[in-house]
Amino acid sequence: MRIAITGGIGAGKSYVCTLLRTRGIEVYDCDSAAKRLMATSAHIREGLQQLVGPDVYSHGTLQKAVLAAYLLQSEQHKQAVNDIVHPAVAADFISSGLTWLESAILFDSGFDRRVHFDRFVCVTAPHDIRVKRIMARDNISESRALEWINRQMPQERMCQQSDYEIVNDGVCDLDSQINNILNRL
Repeated sequence: MRIAITGGIGAGKSYVCTLLRTRGIEVYDCDSAAKRLMATSAHIREGLQQLVGPDVYSHGTLQKAVLAAYLLQSEQHKQAVNDIVHPAVAADFISSGLTWLESAILFDSGFDRRVHFDRFVCVTAPHDIRVKRIMARDNISESRALEWINRQMPQERMCQQSDYEIVNDGVCDLDSQINNILNRL
């Protein structure tokens, strides 16, 4: 059974995945894998250079600012980058042998159509808590945090497409929510 964990930026997906790891469940991290593959895959490097331009890599190192500037220009640019990176991440996940995956952009990127998942778990948090978490984690302004949130699918839509919800608001008990889902699975 393959399980995908999703949720908007600042919802606390990574923390929930840490709690799963303490239970012996290894979770594939799409963000880390994408960064690793963009740094090591010649196929991705060539594709991004053709798409964005040769300066997206300098001496073999991905220039994150160049890529980010390209991504933020339009939805079409974001999708074009996803079409280069996501097939490699999907193949890497399948070959990893892991059955749990974490992805913030699972539904809005179409990653859920690249790999079959049996169940979806959405981690949510109130909007104001998400903004504060992002600001603290990334040391950015509120307006920048809101910009990142607004670029993603609304968490309400993620939840509608998911089988389970974990509320990570600092009040609800995460352990009991996780245990309940694991028992149901």
